[in-house]
Amino acid sequence: SALLVRRCQSRQQIRTLSAEIESLKNPRALEPSPQLASLKEENAKLKYRLNTLKRSLQADPAPGSRAMLNINQRLQQVFEDAIRAACPQVADPPLAVTPGRDPKFGDYQCNSAMALGQMLKARGEKVTPREIAQKILENLPENELIEKTEIAGPGFINIHIRKPFVSKLLTNLLLNGVQPPPLPVRKKVIVDFSSPNIAKEMHVVRLNHVGDWGTQFGMLIAHLQDKFPDYVTSSPPIGDLQAFYKESKKRFDEEEDFKKRAYRCVVRLQSKEPEIIKAWTLICDVSRAEFQRVYDCLQVKLIERGESFYQEMMKAVVEELKQKGVLELDEGRHIVFVPGQSIPLTVVKSDGGFTYDTSDLAAIHQRIFQERADIIIYVTDSGQSTHFQLVFAAARMLGWYDPLTTRVEHAGFGVVLGEDKKKFKTRSGDTVRLMDLLDEGLKRSMDKLKDKERDKVLTPEELTQAQRSVAYGCIKYADLSHNRINDYVFSFDKMLDDRGNTAAYLLYALTRIRSISRLASLDGGALAAAAASTPILLDHDKEWKLGKCILRFPEVLNKILEDLFLHGLCDYLYELATTFTEFYDSCYCVEKDRQTGEVVKVNMWRMLLCEATATVMAKGFDILGITPVSRM
Repeated sequence: SALLVRRCQSRQQIRTLSAEIESLKNPRALEPSPQLASLKEENAKLKYRLNTLKRSLQADPAPGSRAMLNINQRLQQVFEDAIRAACPQVADPPLAVTPGRDPKFGDYQCNSAMALGQMLKARGEKVTPREIAQKILENLPENELIEKTEIAGPGFINIHIRKPFVSKLLTNLLLNGVQPPPLPVRKKVIVDFSSPNIAKEMHVVRLNHVGDWGTQFGMLIAHLQDKFPDYVTSSPPIGDLQAFYKESKKRFDEEEDFKKRAYRCVVRLQSKEPEIIKAWTLICDVSRAEFQRVYDCLQVKLIERGESFYQEMMKAVVEELKQKGVLELDEGRHIVFVPGQSIPLTVVKSDGGFTYDTSDLAAIHQRIFQERADIIIYVTDSGQSTHFQLVFAAARMLGWYDPLTTRVEHAGFGVVLGEDKKKFKTRSGDTVRLMDLLDEGLKRSMDKLKDKERDKVLTPEELTQAQRSVAYGCIKYADLSHNRINDYVFSFDKMLDDRGNTAAYLLYALTRIRSISRLASLDGGALAAAAASTPILLDHDKEWKLGKCILRFPEVLNKILEDLFLHGLCDYLYELATTFTEFYDSCYCVEKDRQTGEVVKVNMWRMLLCEATATVMAKGFDILGITPVSRM
């Protein structure tokens, strides 16, 4: 097919361009000459073209691929080719293709002509944005996607998509399921998240980096020695770890001798003295039991690797720093200054103990060289951004990774506020325990369901499933639906509201969509058969709007992969649900006899739109960790 030929040609061009780039990289092959500057410029152009070709391969699924097509990405490829042909004198032309704001003026819009006009004007070329837009349209390559284009205003290009093509994409979605966008290569990703303080009960919401080797453990062990001196032979009854932690912290802050002993316990812990390791193990086990209750509720599965996992690696990192001559002695501490950073890393304290800086350096080294990760994401509160910026800069300075090939990023988040706009606390001023929050969510969720008399129509098992789905889903969604960088106000009343952008509303919406199929007596087999034989009509403007909204899902996924902001997915799911409501209110899917209530007609293409909506919503819930139920 033409697509297969184009892909083969693109791969051949990639190999050719890669060889040319490598030859240009070799300084021995270039004698000093006046042409050196132009060769460097050509090198940059070749690199850019290489990346463009790679993106085009990524945007075009292979023949027979089940992956969903990213319409925006495909349009960008088409318009990039047209812009380069229209303005070959511009080395790196701007590319701006976005969904249209008003359907009257098209489905997408290309706004590159204005920026190109400014760039050409700076070069002394007199040409208007409208003239550039016209030239772009004259150079549009043949494609399967665009129905028509038109120039509006000073040079905006309105793009109308072909309805039969959109219908075909929707049919593919129904036949193949929601498949992720294609990737040129598979990458290994490590996400360091949760990371609770193992010395305390969890109070925050796939690799779990646990701080189990530092000062807080020193004071807990010292307190354990005093309170339960026979802990080595008799397991101590630490029932309330939070209270135990508070007692030890109070002593640490008020008793100088206790503080010194706590610091010595840290050094003894890191030296792996058997008696201290025994105390450490006891406290870790109590913490893990509490954590697991939370993880079980939230359906979180991860691999725990505490600072203790990196103990021997920390020693190796310190030795490497010495060998590379970057370790400095400062008042008994060993520190490392990183160029461009205002504060140093402290890798060995004056008492010989290691720090969070040391363990995080060892962790990133292990993830790069042993795990061979392509992408490493650290999910912690934004207050640690300076620390991670310093650690990442040190790793780059030491040559451990190249940002062009390995992505290392801190995905910071803000704090949770109470309805008084202050940091979320209990009435007594204590930190709110996550387990207590989840239990309260369960209670309020059941109250809400009973207020709506759902206990009268659901079986006890269905009621419990709905209770857990709403409670845990709403707590997760309340956190994820906000821009993670910003602080947000926690309110059970708002998150359990079944109106507006909440998990409760979306869960009800999905359950309602699924119920339409039951109303029409259609099971999965019947819908699959219909998808294979029934064209999806998009003649009504609400059908068209819903079809386009469904197919924006790959665009949303690509964006959150780039910026790591999950609230974009939440906003999309809410938009999809409200767009579906507009469609359902305007377009009859199942027609009934007004006298008897019997179903007299099923508009199958609209039922397929319902199914496509539900399929995408369910996948969105899966990504967010929310569990839908069949009946609410």
